[in-house]
Amino acid sequence: MIEITRTSPFNTVQDLGRPGFRHIGVTASGAMDPFALKLGNALLGNDGGSAAIEVQTFPFQLRFSASTAFVITGVDCEATLDGQTVLPWCAATADAGQVLDTAHPRHGARAYVCLAGGVDVAAVMGSCSTSLRGGFGGNGGRFLAVGDRLALGLANRAGDIPPCGLAMVEPAVMLADVFPVAPDGALLVRAIPAGEHGLFGADAERFWNQTWKLSPQSDRTGYRLSGEPIRPVTPVEMRSHGIVPGVVQVPPAGQPIIQMADANTAGGYPKIAGVIEPDLWRLGQARIGSTIRFVQSSHAEAVAIEKAMNGFVEDVRRTSGMVKRALMALA
Repeated sequence: MIEITRTSPFNTVQDLGRPGFRHIGVTASGAMDPFALKLGNALLGNDGGSAAIEVQTFPFQLRFSASTAFVITGVDCEATLDGQTVLPWCAATADAGQVLDTAHPRHGARAYVCLAGGVDVAAVMGSCSTSLRGGFGGNGGRFLAVGDRLALGLANRAGDIPPCGLAMVEPAVMLADVFPVAPDGALLVRAIPAGEHGLFGADAERFWNQTWKLSPQSDRTGYRLSGEPIRPVTPVEMRSHGIVPGVVQVPPAGQPIIQMADANTAGGYPKIAGVIEPDLWRLGQARIGSTIRFVQSSHAEAVAIEKAMNGFVEDVRRTSGMVKRALMALA
């Protein structure tokens, strides 16, 4: 059990989401940085989709009611446990009564507090993720509040001995060869031209060539971009059609919107591109005011990147398992 002792709006319980219900108007929700969630669970020996706390407004604080293994992934939020530094991407153990504090991160947008056994809340449509728009899932379908008490799942047998001190290299560093960084600091987002790309004429090239800025009018539903407007060659009226996270739509004002984890299930704006799924976690860590440039990609490239990411997660899980088995042998 843990108790929330300090929090702000928008901090929620999230797992990998609830796909498969878009046809009845239910968005998938889930972690904005699913890669960080998977890696945290792998380090702890949890199931890959175990629920964790997504922290996007800081500071955040919780108190442990029992000895618990945990890890903070996503960003370095200068966390402390009873005043002692807790390194990000590194497994640690808290004793009953200890308090975990997080501060405003210098880089990135979201931290994930992953706990041995995962956060144990009732699953809705197969997922523990919070749907804020629907008002269900997670902890009563709402933001976490001071005084909330959350149960934790039972750790598996290997989890009885936590991998305290076992750390991983930050994925942006470990996989630097597949996640390039622009010299000017702009986030390079790979995408594939979508159904209405050809309707934009010369503006389609400007979509790829210009640098966009992440607007303050951005949230878990969609990221609004600001820049020189792009528009179809002739006005187009479309029927609403299904959309998913990563779809880049262009409303009449000409400022693109990237659908994110709480993406609408349908919309009628023309689609100029679709961000490849392996790059969505990087968008999930983009801060308001960040600059973004789109890079044309392909299905083959997306598959290759996803393979590298899955390999990293499995390597972390395998190493964690080996350490735990060695500790159990010595116990």
